[in-house]
Amino acid sequence: MITKTPPLTTINSRRIWLHRHQELALLIATLCLLLLAMLRPTIQVKHNIHSYFFVLDITQSMNAVDMQINGKPASRIGYTKHILGQTISSLPCGTKIGIGMFSGVNVVSLYTPIDVCTNFASIRDTLDHIDWRSAWTADSRVRESMLSTTQVLNNFPEPAQVVFFTDGEEAPKLHTFNTRDLSTLQGADGWLIVGVGSGKGAPIPRYDHNNQLVGYWSHESMQLAPGAAPIAAAGILKRKSDTAESVQDRYISKLAETHLQAIAKEIGAAYTRANDVQDLLSAMKKQKPARREWSAYMIDWLAAGLAGGSLLLIYLPRCKPRWLKKWWNTRRNASEGNFETNYVAKSLESA
Repeated sequence: MITKTPPLTTINSRRIWLHRHQELALLIATLCLLLLAMLRPTIQVKHNIHSYFFVLDITQSMNAVDMQINGKPASRIGYTKHILGQTISSLPCGTKIGIGMFSGVNVVSLYTPIDVCTNFASIRDTLDHIDWRSAWTADSRVRESMLSTTQVLNNFPEPAQVVFFTDGEEAPKLHTFNTRDLSTLQGADGWLIVGVGSGKGAPIPRYDHNNQLVGYWSHESMQLAPGAAPIAAAGILKRKSDTAESVQDRYISKLAETHLQAIAKEIGAAYTRANDVQDLLSAMKKQKPARREWSAYMIDWLAAGLAGGSLLLIYLPRCKPRWLKKWWNTRRNASEGNFETNYVAKSLESA
């Protein structure tokens, strides 16, 4: 059976026609892509929603000066505000954050999570005005505050991940009767407890209502009388407010890292020390997102990019260097020569 092959002149004329009209085709494609980009097309994608609830321990042990900011001594609460301010500045737009405070056994929310970029000035202003004088009690029961945190989160309009800054100082000290059972705590997996303070420790300053230093808390002020633990657990007993009479009598507060690690393990949370911003951000990235949801994703940039690529295909051949043009013409002539040879061979075979 003999198959008819189109004449070589017909094929060459088609190639010439395509070559002459490829610029027109690319130009039409460019215009179509630009029109598509102007329509702002979107596609539905599922992405992570990051929403954080930052809790700051504002009990008086956080006034202990055993941290540094730019090489200068700083209190734990001052360092917490500093590192948290840098962290918030590093979060991308679309991230939501809320700020809360811890004192006694309770955690209170100043506001539910809001967009970090839209409300950046208000968030920073909130941080600047947080200090120990906002505390509503002198006690510091970190372990029991975990239960209060879940109650606060249950009242949020949307889920949020907890980042809890504390030195872990328990006051009064934990005993058999005032150690709260956390086995019933739900939803704490994915939380992050951030330890603030040093292992060396520092005395706890005692300030008056004008924030003026009047001394340091004594050992006796941090102790409970024998057999008083059940009363303290009921919230009836008040600790003494004695001021240390000498340097040796000052109570030294240290970062209770082992205690915080044990709490984190018990409730399924993670623990990290507040060494620097990068360590904190790295630990936060390991937290599971607050939730995942479908949302519109703009792809106008993709259409505009393809339009730019089409323009490059139109004008790039005209901008070739001389050596590149010579190489291109050599390759094209060789290709055409091979095509003609193969065409003649196929014609002879079909004959």
